[in-house]
Amino acid sequence: MTHSQEKHVLIYGDIFVDYIATDETNTKFSTFLGGATVNVAAGVSRLGAKSSLITVIGEDEDSVFAEKELRQEGVDITFAVRSPEKKVNRVYVHLTPECDRVFVKYIDDTPDLQVRPSDLQEQAFQNASILHICSGTMFQPTALATTKRAVELAKEHNVYLSIDPNIRPLRWESEEKCRDTILSFLDQTDLLKLTEEELLFLMQESNIEKALELLSAYSIPVIMLTMGEAGTLAVIEGAQHHVAVEPIDPVDTTGAGDAFLAGVLRGLHLHGKPESLEEMLTHIEFGNRMGALCAMKVGALSAMPHADELE
Repeated sequence: MTHSQEKHVLIYGDIFVDYIATDETNTKFSTFLGGATVNVAAGVSRLGAKSSLITVIGEDEDSVFAEKELRQEGVDITFAVRSPEKKVNRVYVHLTPECDRVFVKYIDDTPDLQVRPSDLQEQAFQNASILHICSGTMFQPTALATTKRAVELAKEHNVYLSIDPNIRPLRWESEEKCRDTILSFLDQTDLLKLTEEELLFLMQESNIEKALELLSAYSIPVIMLTMGEAGTLAVIEGAQHHVAVEPIDPVDTTGAGDAFLAGVLRGLHLHGKPESLEEMLTHIEFGNRMGALCAMKVGALSAMPHADELE
């Protein structure tokens, strides 16, 4: 089997480049590769499983930087689309005197340059064990059509579907549009990872138990509700299981949810669809460990665990 034919975790989403202030004067910035889907792709690769990213890459300075970083992370970009005019999304982050990070500016110069449904290559799905998507690009009509087509191809090739809503309401024309779009994918997903806030937003509820009851109508086999230091509430085939996490002193929780998800997807990729409840809970417990390790360092992708750190 050649490198391009190896099974991979297939991930679709935008690349971001984060400009993070080096001090509280917020006049000089360090550049980092970022974005939820990129974090998961790199996180999976760092943990010893092959990941492949479907995205759009341009020729500007940020695109060159991002491609170099992705290659260094071992993320396969065979199925990425090349578009010379594409500008990578930029995020500017300032530091407060207390060293907290504050998002101040999001720049997307080419929002309409997206992966098109016709750009998707069937081989990407033939070789995939898992397809992972977020809602980060779904507000854009072409990206939404591409996401729908990617899910269709995943289903045609019996690929496990993972969804992290990763909700950013400010990128949508309305909360209702955001909610309805995400909900339209839930009856097809095999694995749903979300926060308590996202659950309440999607179900338009103020009570976690009532929201979970409403979510049960979608018959999602595995739901993972991440709760920070309280661990993860897993709802598997309708039954609830609390998966604890070892207590830590968090330094920076940025990217911890992506590290958690990378850990879970890595387990599913390496071991296949779980044949028992205990096996799935083991993957979630591993994901909790990865999230905790990430939270013990500053940064998102820069704090993602490597396989050699696991012991």
